[in-house]
Amino acid sequence: MNSVSPSAAQYVGGGVQEEGLAPHPERRKAPSWEPRGHFGHVAGSDTSREGPGEPDEVDRLKAKLMSAWNNVKYGWSVKSRTSFNKTSPLILLGHSFVLNHEDEVERFRMAFVSRLWLTYRREFPQLEGSTLTTDCGWGCMLRSGQMLLAQGLLVHLLSADWTWPDAQQLTDVDIEVLKPRSPSRAGGVPVPTFPSARSSHSGSRGRSSTGGEGGSRRHQRKRADTSQDRQAEATHRRVASLFGDHPQAPFGVHQLVEQGKSSGKKAGDWYGPSIVAHILRKAVAKTSEVHNLAVYVAQDCTVYKEDVVRLCDPSLVGGSSEPSSGWKSVILLVPVRLGGESLNPAYIECVKNILRLECCIGIIGGKPKHSLFFVGFQDEQLLYLDPHYCQSVVDVTQDNFPLESFHCSSPRKMNFSRMDPSCTIGFYAKSQKDFESLCSAVSAALSSSKEKYPIFTFVDGQGQDYGLEGQSGFLADPPAHILPPGKPSRSSKRSSVDEFVFL
Repeated sequence: MNSVSPSAAQYVGGGVQEEGLAPHPERRKAPSWEPRGHFGHVAGSDTSREGPGEPDEVDRLKAKLMSAWNNVKYGWSVKSRTSFNKTSPLILLGHSFVLNHEDEVERFRMAFVSRLWLTYRREFPQLEGSTLTTDCGWGCMLRSGQMLLAQGLLVHLLSADWTWPDAQQLTDVDIEVLKPRSPSRAGGVPVPTFPSARSSHSGSRGRSSTGGEGGSRRHQRKRADTSQDRQAEATHRRVASLFGDHPQAPFGVHQLVEQGKSSGKKAGDWYGPSIVAHILRKAVAKTSEVHNLAVYVAQDCTVYKEDVVRLCDPSLVGGSSEPSSGWKSVILLVPVRLGGESLNPAYIECVKNILRLECCIGIIGGKPKHSLFFVGFQDEQLLYLDPHYCQSVVDVTQDNFPLESFHCSSPRKMNFSRMDPSCTIGFYAKSQKDFESLCSAVSAALSSSKEKYPIFTFVDGQGQDYGLEGQSGFLADPPAHILPPGKPSRSSKRSSVDEFVFL
């Protein structure tokens, strides 16, 4: 389980209006759903109301018992230190780190902690049509999808290189840099070379005016005083608030569950990576909070370039190929299945090459019955953020709400062989030129696979040209089930991606 540092990391929002975001409504005005005494649903606001289709008292009691059990199950904080190889490159969303020096370890720590971490929450306002006030036990794929979208928004509104200055306050980042395993050692036991950045700094705190943690913290305070950093801080806070756990947050669980109803899903159901991709597309299309951004969802493992062009700038369809000033930035979501019942090892190198690309914003998937957000790898281990940690809800409508619980201080890894084949890959392109570069770079990464069939493809034209109904990105069909060549298809026994259970 992931753990959260007890120190509070708070910012002053400033009131700067960010490009790409709609002006934020007045925070000090209490919203209609705000409770009396604590942040959750108002006591007695729904329990005394019984209408057609509303849960009865037995359902309410079951929901409360299940909620209590899940809060305990996912509330434990088990701390363990994750080991990283000292010599192998560590890839994090297109950035490479070689942890052979303390400065490089610190650079990785800052980059990892700066990613937005969305986890289970408890005691949020009751989800419409249910008695649920938590997503513990069922909402992990929605949380993984939130993290994918959040990474896209950070790149869209800030930059791919942005880091959170106050990430330094989360000093309990549990990593250990080790030598690679030696073939001559009986057990291949790795040997530690130097402690984590936290340990190495603790002994020199306050001793040096130019180096160590003291100098680093002074540098961070200096950065926080600049206008650019204050604006970036306000944008960071604003992005986090878009994922708040209340009905008005455009990308919160309440809105995502609402968008899932058209796909036959409801609160308490399990969601697959393909359905979540379409839910995210609908949520972005519906909101006016984020400007100049569209989401495209590939269909049948195919990205139709003309459909992307039509989505980003309809004026270019059938017209000039010159770059347009009216082009919307785009997040591409590609649902795929990397094998049959388990991951096809032939696709591992391809997944690595995709994660090396700066245009990649992550992969939502996981291991069987356990959704995760993959953000990188080292050697044969995937690096991920885990939503399976239950935290108290944060009232993001308040000025200077604490940001610490939206950032993870515990990197985790797992072997590629444990990766479930069902997943959705995310990419971001800011401009038309970036989209063209993305197509070339991703196509080159896809061609690296030893497998005969690529994970997905880019083709010219639009979906209708290939006998498909509707526009690309508007269908919720599950992606093709890719099997190794020479093996017969077992379509009669095959479950769709969205029937796959993630607990």
